[in-house]
Amino acid sequence: MKKEKINLDQVIDFKKWQTLQDNLSLVTNMAIITVDYKGNPISKHSKCSRFCQSVRNHPQMVKYCQKCDSRGGLEAVRSNEPYIYLCHYNIVDVAVPIIIDGRYMGAIMAGQVKLSDNYAKDMEKIVDTSNDPLSIEVLEEYKKYYEQLPLLTYEEVKNIANMLSSLCNYLVEEALDKNLILEMYKKSIGSNKEIDEDFFQGYSVDNIEKLKKGISNAMIDAYVSHYECDKKISSTLKPAIDYIYKNKSENITVENMAKVCHISQSYFSRLFSKEMGDSFSNYISKLKINWAKELLEESDMSVSQVSDELGFNEPGYFIKIFKKHEGVTPSVYRKYYKNM
Repeated sequence: MKKEKINLDQVIDFKKWQTLQDNLSLVTNMAIITVDYKGNPISKHSKCSRFCQSVRNHPQMVKYCQKCDSRGGLEAVRSNEPYIYLCHYNIVDVAVPIIIDGRYMGAIMAGQVKLSDNYAKDMEKIVDTSNDPLSIEVLEEYKKYYEQLPLLTYEEVKNIANMLSSLCNYLVEEALDKNLILEMYKKSIGSNKEIDEDFFQGYSVDNIEKLKKGISNAMIDAYVSHYECDKKISSTLKPAIDYIYKNKSENITVENMAKVCHISQSYFSRLFSKEMGDSFSNYISKLKINWAKELLEESDMSVSQVSDELGFNEPGYFIKIFKKHEGVTPSVYRKYYKNM
């Protein structure tokens, strides 16, 4: 049977992908954006740093950022694997190609971190602006933001790049399988041909749609778990990270997590901020809001039920926190999502 060309929007459900991307950005401590084959963004920028936001908003400096993105993507396509490089400000970025049937469809761009080890001296600086006085001026102007960029080891960056590559491959394979099944089913119905029951056993139309709908949610948990195994979180902090992801419905407090780790509350807070790149309260709030968005999109649970499911003390507080992060109430968010 002749294969039809697959477009990127057939492989990625952009609304679900944004939720997944936000979660991945949170646990990897990297900014992430997805672009099409022309380099145009097809997702919002997750966790974009203050420094990079400032540089990308600068009318003269943004051209260097775009040149880095373009060259990084091309190198990833050429090698057909994740490409790790330094931008013009010695910030580490990663380009992960999305390739379908041998065609370059786009890329996941991640990074905006600095290396905590000496690997940077051996890495390729993809664009050189050392002779541009304006580049030095801008760096000085936003130096305090530059110093706030997260620190990762090269090994951690490489593990994240490999994880994102595995995610791309998994997503593409799943989408191609489901699209092939649906295509064959529809053609069989349209031509009144008898369906091969052995081939379609267990693949009712409802089941196929449920499988497709569940891919993103399954990947969130699977790849969060995969990353937590790979990321070099200290053995002291790991019990708290495991507890947070396994007990989504609890009201997680810093006091309880300090007890889980058998350390003082003040030491836990300092260690958590250092290793996760955010305060404990901010990290938990962002994580629970991302989980809330999934429930609002994928279930018929009421706002009150979502609040209870995620361990908020009462719905009013949940609504307040949700609006703080998303700019709208949970009800408005759900209505907007359903109407898209």
